[in-house]
Amino acid sequence: MSDNTITNTLQFTSAPFDKLNVEALYQALRLRAETFIVEQNGVYQDLDNLDQHSLHLMGWLDHVMVCYARITPPGTRFPEPSIGRVVCAAGHRGSGHGRSLTEQAIVLCNEHYPGRAIRISAQQYLERFYQSLGFASVSKPYLEDGIPHLEMLRPALNVAGDTPP
Repeated sequence: MSDNTITNTLQFTSAPFDKLNVEALYQALRLRAETFIVEQNGVYQDLDNLDQHSLHLMGWLDHVMVCYARITPPGTRFPEPSIGRVVCAAGHRGSGHGRSLTEQAIVLCNEHYPGRAIRISAQQYLERFYQSLGFASVSKPYLEDGIPHLEMLRPALNVAGDTPP
């Protein structure tokens, strides 16, 4: 795995699917299932054949994955690159780890897909959170896996790479 960064004792690693080790893959799938399927009572197919094309971002504390997101390339889920499957373990919510994870995911999107806007399908109750990170709602609410969602778009960075245009 690569791209190691330390943020508030949270260690981030990222890797494409074919570079994930078995332990990282297991912990990512377990965290996703614990939250999206068990906690949110979502009966849906989490394994959607996008993982193999995605960059996986993992946040670790003491060798335990506490947050996770995947970045899908342009043309897979949306025309733009997308951040999805954003999850923070229940015991770590409110710690700032979700914000750090999403900020790191935005950085990775901009590194891997420079000059591209980022589109997400966000759970509606998190709209303000994503707005605080530069995303704007671009759709009316819709149901995805039985949960209200919104499409949100973060504009492409300018040439300097530090602020949306």
